[in-house]
Amino acid sequence: MHPVRKQRLILILVLVALSSAAVGFVTYAMRENMDYFYAPSAFAAGEVPFEKRIRAGGCVVPGSVQRAGNSLDVQFVITDGEAELAVVFDKILPDLFAEGEAAVISGQLMQSGIMRADQVLAKHDENYTPPEVAESMVSQKGCTDGAKI
Repeated sequence: MHPVRKQRLILILVLVALSSAAVGFVTYAMRENMDYFYAPSAFAAGEVPFEKRIRAGGCVVPGSVQRAGNSLDVQFVITDGEAELAVVFDKILPDLFAEGEAAVISGQLMQSGIMRADQVLAKHDENYTPPEVAESMVSQKGCTDGAKI
């Protein structure tokens, strides 16, 4: 092999190795910041990891919202039409949060099977629906506006 070709080949191999290492490091660093979305039926099937940051979405079951009298604590249940998930939240709920409306919850699933939310996102006035929420809610009949979240 000609020395110039050999030098180019080595340069290309080094660049490919360094690029692969960089992609690996970035993926490893982002792993802790990823929020995976699960529907309540995935919680019921046991497919959701405990005590890791995740997202869940569904409609708030009418009559399930219970507020503590002396604190901000709120307990409610969300459903995707197949299963239900109990949620506890200790902050101020968004103005658009209501029973029978869609919500996306970020938090951790505790060993007790209850999700401790650190963020609750309520349905927005616009028509945009995240694809994963729309897919999980196609068969939902508990929302006041059907499958539109």
